[in-house]
Amino acid sequence: MREFGYQRAHDVSGALALLDADPEARFLGGGTNLVDLMKTGVERPARLVDLRGLPLDRIERAEDGTLRIGATVSNSALAAHPEVRLRYPALTQAVVAGASGQLRNMATVGGNLLQRTRCGYFTDVTQPCNKRAPGTGCPAVKGEHHNAAILGASEHCVAVHPSDLAVALTAFDALVTYETTEGAGELPLADLYLAPGSTPHLETALPTGALITGVALPPTPVAALSRYRKVRERASYAFAIGSVAAALEIEAGAVRDVRLALGAVASRPWRASAAERVLRGAPATADSFAAAADAELAAAVPLPHNGYKVTLMRNLVVAVLTELAEEAAR
Repeated sequence: MREFGYQRAHDVSGALALLDADPEARFLGGGTNLVDLMKTGVERPARLVDLRGLPLDRIERAEDGTLRIGATVSNSALAAHPEVRLRYPALTQAVVAGASGQLRNMATVGGNLLQRTRCGYFTDVTQPCNKRAPGTGCPAVKGEHHNAAILGASEHCVAVHPSDLAVALTAFDALVTYETTEGAGELPLADLYLAPGSTPHLETALPTGALITGVALPPTPVAALSRYRKVRERASYAFAIGSVAAALEIEAGAVRDVRLALGAVASRPWRASAAERVLRGAPATADSFAAAADAELAAAVPLPHNGYKVTLMRNLVVAVLTELAEEAAR
């Protein structure tokens, strides 16, 4: 590991100034991803700017019903918060599915959103990787890719985004707030992550030097009946090979409103907009749910060894929506 400096920031402006003064510095939240990458040599910051002392550790409900979640709120605190459990249960389920209790106690909301891919070629510095070393190639395309993307990938990168939390937040139209030395800004979470295209090393639309300060969840009544389901290769904590965040509202046997996002199928959480369009106004039946899944997955372009994900995600969407419909009928 490269020798590095360490400083604690006590306010947002101070954190931004420290990063601005050292282009090789990195922000440090819980360190559950960054420190691992430093150990393997993927990340080699000259300085870490510790953000845990910033006043961004609260979850507050605004007058308009928006739930504002600070960037340094731990994943454990987020999952346990009464407002989250009541109004966005899929969010709690996503966080709990994401990691062990020890990791959730350390990991922060902001850091979770910015975690890097777990693709084996990215994390192995002896291998080429366009995301880590632009222009060197993507060996996963012809190599080990059983957990690679089936939607929105390119010949330059087929890695998937690892966050469970981000999938649920995408389904509920979350906004990411940030600060830069030029002032404050916000982005829909669905627009935060960039498609890989020919520049997979450019991962987010955040301005250079930006610090995520929080997430804003708008009041979304449909989210009260929601679920997050994650499929992984072992029962203990592991990254998803497919996941679904879904919310459903049914009126007179038909789908009045729906939210649907898919995980572990693309370089970013995948908002299933095509499926949502098919479902709104349709009968709340397994056939409708299957038709919606097929409409979304029609754009899938699997590689030789990850085509199983198309069937997996179709079945997962149908199963989760069916469970929600049965719950709504009780």
